[in-house]
Amino acid sequence: MTNAFKVRVSPHVFDRITTRKIMLSVILALIPAAVAGVYFFGLRALYVILTSCTSALVFEYLCNRLMGRKVSVYDGSALLTGLLLALILPPHVPLWIPVVGAFVAIAIAKQAFGGLGANIFNPALVGRAFLVASWPVLLTSWPQILAPGSPAWLGSVDAVTSATPLGVRKTQGLAAAVNFLGLKSDAYWHLFTGSVGGSLGETSALLLLAGGLCLIAAKIIDWRIPAVFIGSVFVLSAALGEDPLFHILSGGLFLGAFFMATDYVTSPTTKKGRLIFALGCGVITVAIRFFSGLPEGVSYSILIMNALTPLIDRHIRPRRFGT
Repeated sequence: MTNAFKVRVSPHVFDRITTRKIMLSVILALIPAAVAGVYFFGLRALYVILTSCTSALVFEYLCNRLMGRKVSVYDGSALLTGLLLALILPPHVPLWIPVVGAFVAIAIAKQAFGGLGANIFNPALVGRAFLVASWPVLLTSWPQILAPGSPAWLGSVDAVTSATPLGVRKTQGLAAAVNFLGLKSDAYWHLFTGSVGGSLGETSALLLLAGGLCLIAAKIIDWRIPAVFIGSVFVLSAALGEDPLFHILSGGLFLGAFFMATDYVTSPTTKKGRLIFALGCGVITVAIRFFSGLPEGVSYSILIMNALTPLIDRHIRPRRFGT
């Protein structure tokens, strides 16, 4: 009987899936969108991805050494942060931009708070927010879709800048944005496949949806956050008199909903809390798109709701056993 009852500290329930496996699963789900970004925008986009990922790993290692912590570059979290940062940047930014962004994301938004599991905000989004505030012109210049193998695709000449669908909508209206993409049926197709201007990895709703559904099927992420986030943008856009399909396919909604808002550390832990979190992201995204001077609001909506996550977790608690 002495071995029948043992008192141990938590956690008492374990799972075979590890942090490393989770991070690698998300990275694999993002690879198709990253490949599409290189296909649409050229080799320069590949250089941005490689620079961002390498910088994130280097800064993770240096921060671990300087702070006397166990080296954590092998858990995959820094690599995922670098990849996400690259995918939300314009594909032709100077290569020092992802280096600075990775430093802010890893050293300030992650390691300064205590490392993985202690950060309040999504590190990649903090890095992008810092870059947009510091160099707004570089972070809002978008190249047009390039023909594979062309001089601009290979990087031998500069690509011609173009507008994004949400940018055209903000300055000229929804009708002009649809006309900018071609016929209405073609507009939806371009938005769905990704052959439009925008951030490196946010344009292909098809590939992001496929990757997100794979993560849901593997139970890596909770379906509630992307479903409510995207659904609330759809409903509110329709209620405000604009094409809801255009709004859910444009911008970074699919990338944010499936791969950033679902971050374990910065989103609520309860099912009800996640519903509130996702609804807040959707409302803020629509509010920024419709009533602010910015064409897009996905990044800021997630960061704002990240700040509210501790408050949500405090008030949305499961009932204690026996009460």
